[in-house]
Amino acid sequence: MDKTQIALIIPVFLLYLALLLTAIIDLTKNWNTRKNPIIWLVVIIVINVFGPIAYFIFGRKEDAN
Repeated sequence: MDKTQIALIIPVFLLYLALLLTAIIDLTKNWNTRKNPIIWLVVIIVINVFGPIAYFIFGRKEDAN
């Protein structure tokens, strides 16, 4: 790899890592209120980029007002 490829990959990897960690932290903070938290943890970790995105779209419980 040359320097331009590395310069493009590093920001994408850092964004992915931030999304992954944010999803895991949110899941652990709300472990008792989530449906099937073990399954969501596996989805977040195993399904690369789409796992954390799916968690934020479908897995988070909305607060009732």
